[in-house]
Amino acid sequence: MKNHDDSYAALNDILATVGLDPASGDQVRITGADPILASNFRIGTAGAAVIAATGLAAANLWEMRTGRQQTVSLDVRRAAMAMRSDRFLHQNGKKMHAADPVSGIYQCRDGRWVQLHCNYPHHRARTVALLGADETKESVAAAVAGWDALDLETAVTEANSIAGMVRSPEEWVAHPQSAAVDGLPLFDITKVGDSDPEPLPDGDRPLAGIRVVDVTRVIAGPMCGRTLAEHGADVMRISGPNLAFNEALVVDTGYGKYAAEIDIASESGKDVMRRLVKSSDVFSQGYRPGTIAGRGFSPEALAALRPGMVSLSLCAFSHAGPWNGKRGFDSIVQCCSGIVHEQSGDLHGTPQHLPAQVLDYVTGYLGAFGVMEALRRRAVEGGSYHVRVSLVQTAHWLKRLGRVAAEANALSLPDPSLADVMDLTMETECSFGTIRHLAPAVTLSETQPHWSRPPVPLTTHQPVWPGR
Repeated sequence: MKNHDDSYAALNDILATVGLDPASGDQVRITGADPILASNFRIGTAGAAVIAATGLAAANLWEMRTGRQQTVSLDVRRAAMAMRSDRFLHQNGKKMHAADPVSGIYQCRDGRWVQLHCNYPHHRARTVALLGADETKESVAAAVAGWDALDLETAVTEANSIAGMVRSPEEWVAHPQSAAVDGLPLFDITKVGDSDPEPLPDGDRPLAGIRVVDVTRVIAGPMCGRTLAEHGADVMRISGPNLAFNEALVVDTGYGKYAAEIDIASESGKDVMRRLVKSSDVFSQGYRPGTIAGRGFSPEALAALRPGMVSLSLCAFSHAGPWNGKRGFDSIVQCCSGIVHEQSGDLHGTPQHLPAQVLDYVTGYLGAFGVMEALRRRAVEGGSYHVRVSLVQTAHWLKRLGRVAAEANALSLPDPSLADVMDLTMETECSFGTIRHLAPAVTLSETQPHWSRPPVPLTTHQPVWPGR
């Protein structure tokens, strides 16, 4: 494979996962090639493939509606930047930050390294309490230096917080969780209930009239909802009381969405959610396996409540293996799976993450593709469906895509700033101010992706769908 052929091969791998034919070069046009960012991993290739897949899925739904085909176009540079969308977000001319100052990779007593993820206050509080440290980077570093890495990873995990030891690729291959993930496809779509075929609602966009309940946080899950909104779906992000959210990520993943709050820990809140679900088409959730099911909203329960429901489950370490319940985020999975070790040149110096949260973004787009494919199946053959994606399955796929050739000197590439991508951005006026952000990455020849509403604060709307 050479140049953009890499992206076509990766796209066709995604399509083959769900039994779809390879994409036609006349219908999907991808230009450009890696390296775009400072990594030997094919970040742009992965991004282009999965974003093109969402565009193709939207085009297929449009063809079902109208009989008319569309051309899907994408540039690898634009796709690579979409894998780090949050880094370009500016509010009233100032960059919005999503990271906590305590989060980071720390060196332990045995010379090994551990990533602590403290972006939410309750995780930070649990971790620093375990360490007996203050909530400063210096205090945490001093406390971490008294632990061996594996012991610290285990202790933080058992304290219901989040940590990941930096493993070599070889160490990860030998880990039982890696073996479990190797037995899984990139993602899967399973029929979980019977129902009559359900044509797409009337509308002038691929997903017009489709209603999505978005019970997710951070990046991957909200990106799935944002992508569905990009193609015309009505998406309602549901937050809960006392749940922590990062404002920068609420803004960057909030385009095209309504936003409401439901307490599904209470019986009254469960009733509200059930009413919302009954008039919805998609239920997307991004919590650890069993968490939402334990509240009464498993895919099977949703299918019984609303025959024809498409459920999406997104998590960090997949539904299989001994770590299926382990908390995690993109940075943690990068550390555990050997990606950070390789990105850092086999740890000659402080470990470095990839220059993009590619696991988050690819997984979010994959979820959107899976949802659209499930909606297509629902329209053709009927049924309720369950789509499953995870960050670690995405990590294994990214590694299978190969590496950029050494002569490309990818690691010497500069880190792009907003000034370098102004041609890819747009401005949106909203209640958060004037927001400069990336525009949709994919182009469709007839139904150009766009967001019909700006991001809004989390409790702006009531949890009831506006009339069509």
